[in-house]
Parts: sequence; C-alpha cells; structure tokens
Amino acid sequence: MPTAVSDGVELFYDTDGDGETVAFIGDAGYGAWQWGWQHAAVAGPYESLVMDLRGTGRSDAPAGPYSVQTLVDDVVAVLADAGVRKAHLVGLGLGGVVALEVARTTSRARSLTLCSTAAHTVDIDPAPLYGAPNDPDALRESLVPALSDEFRAEQPGVVDQIVEWRGMEDAAPDAWAAQTAAIAEYDADPLYEVTVPTLVVHGSDDPVWPADGGRKLADELPKGRFEEIDGARHLATVEQSRIVNDTLVTFLDSLDD
Repeated sequence: MPTAVSDGVELFYDTDGDGETVAFIGDAGYGAWQWGWQHAAVAGPYESLVMDLRGTGRSDAPAGPYSVQTLVDDVVAVLADAGVRKAHLVGLGLGGVVALEVARTTSRARSLTLCSTAAHTVDIDPAPLYGAPNDPDALRESLVPALSDEFRAEQPGVVDQIVEWRGMEDAAPDAWAAQTAAIAEYDADPLYEVTVPTLVVHGSDDPVWPADGGRKLADELPKGRFEEIDGARHLATVEQSRIVNDTLVTFLDSLDD
C-alpha cells in the first residue's frame, strides 16, 4: 500500500485502474469500506484512488482537533505522492466539505461529486452516524440514520458485513471527535470561486445531513447540478449504489464531451 506523508502524518491510500484519477474522500469516522460500492465502478476507464483520512483505518491518528485545512493538506499530499496533478474528487459528508475546500483553495480539482454533504454545517450534528469500532451494537444502531428501514430489512447480510468492516476500519472515539471538529461551523462562502463542474448527490431522507443543504449547495455553485436519490438516507451511495454509480460515471464521461 502506498503511503503519503502530510506534516509528519502517514496517510494510506490505494489505487486501481487507468486514466484520469477519481479520488474518494470519506466521511467522518468511516473507513475505506464506504467506497466499496463506487471505486470498482470507475476503475478501468478511470483510476480510482481511495485514501484513509487521518484518524481512520491504516492512516496515523494524531491528537486533534483536525481542521478542514489540515484535511485539505492531506488530500493534496496524497495526490502529490500518487503523481496526480488534478483529480475528479468524490466526497461524502465531511469528505464532501474537504473536497469542496480543495476545489475552492487549490488547483487540484478537475470536478467535484459531493455526496450527502453541505457547504454550511453549523446545524449539522454527525453524532448519530457514529459507533465505536469495538461496540457492534452501537455500530448497528448508528446505521439507522445511514440506511433506510427498507434496506436494512431487505439486506441483512450487507448490514452484517458493514458492521464487520466498521469494527476493523472505523475511527476510534478520540479520532472521530478530532475529525468532526472540522465540521463545526464550517462555511464555504464564497461559492462563486468554485468553478469546476459539480454533481451534488443526496438521499431524500437523510436525517443528519438534510437534502435541503445539498440542494442549496448545488444552487449556489456556478456549475452545480443536484441529483436526489429518492428514499435513501445518508449512505445513498450504498443503498442505491447502482443509481449513484450510473449517475457518477455519466457525469464523469460528460466532462470529456
């Protein structure tokens, strides 16, 4: 596994496929498992790059709190280590905030796909989405706001697998608190500075990062486009992965037109 270093912190990432790079930036607390439904969908015509946020998975977990700027610096360090000048950035939750800030403050973004996120986060409380990795019951309970009742009832094997993956990869409580500190009172204004093509994908029933925030984000971006995933909660990327993947790949392919 390749490792980048950002301010002395080792950051693990993995790549697959060829072509332009699609870099996935994860949500607070979640390990790289969260992109298991997407990275294979883009690998081939594109290069898929999945990184572990500091505090998560195989990356170092220094004491926090972490700032959005620190996480932006981490993304830039990973892209530089991978030899990538510009990437199509895909972010979920906190990862969407980081991707948006990479595009606003650096020249590293070729495009943005922002999933279940917002540009103004003062009212976002991510706590319901977190469960300590050593507590399977808490991990399972924290999937209630992440996955719809229908999905959890119809896909118990997938839910069990996610709980297992989370126990191995998710952030410990201190690291999760350090990551979520970056969300508090974040405000991405002015959004007119973000001129790259942007796809905003949001589950209509996300109780933690409400869809109105995603819709407002798309409306405020010069090249924003909003796609609502009907009935999905925070992990629309999991429970409606086929729709999300088709939408993502169609968007990426359109940029070559």
